[in-house]
Amino acid sequence: RRSMAMTEEEKLATAYHEAGHALINLLLPHTDPLHKVTIIPRGRALGVTMSLPERDRLSYSKHWCEARIAMTFGGRVAEQLIYGEDHLNTGASNDIMQATDLARKMVTEWGMSEKLGPLRYNDNQQEVFLGHSVTQHQNMSEETSRIIDAEVRRIVTDGYNKAREVIFGNRDNLEAITQALMEFETISGEECQMVMRGEKIVRKSDDEDTRGG
Repeated sequence: RRSMAMTEEEKLATAYHEAGHALINLLLPHTDPLHKVTIIPRGRALGVTMSLPERDRLSYSKHWCEARIAMTFGGRVAEQLIYGEDHLNTGASNDIMQATDLARKMVTEWGMSEKLGPLRYNDNQQEVFLGHSVTQHQNMSEETSRIIDAEVRRIVTDGYNKAREVIFGNRDNLEAITQALMEFETISGEECQMVMRGEKIVRKSDDEDTRGG
């Protein structure tokens, strides 16, 4: 679609963004294996980083949740590293939403906060915003609501800081994945690991594929 055609500058920024997600995915423990990364626009997304569990996941560990939150911030942090701390745009809006929603579930539904303990605080599944159910139904104290907000903020902030630690400490790997994305547009998790090791991605040409078939 003409409306989704990206300039070279937008393509490069998207490549850095997705490379940031991929780098966190590959370097942090407790993440699902990286499947592929693409900078080909799909729907409203300018690019996609896909990780797939090795088997059907029936539950989520606290470590997995924390790693997932860090991964969601990999894109924004990568762009800030390359373009400056003030480089903020709407491209990370879905990432921020995912991180906040996951942290909120950790605190209010899954008992993963030491301060709040193994209790459920989110009785109304229709409520979206923290504290909204408090004002509507008074089903928890204002103090509990403040603690929930603080815990969600802490978990999300810790994830963001972990993303910064990984991205800023691995700029060479970020560049390697980015350049591979600029050349091929879509690369596999294995190919990401190859370029991080300094190896080149070699793909068969269409002619070779045809002869081989």
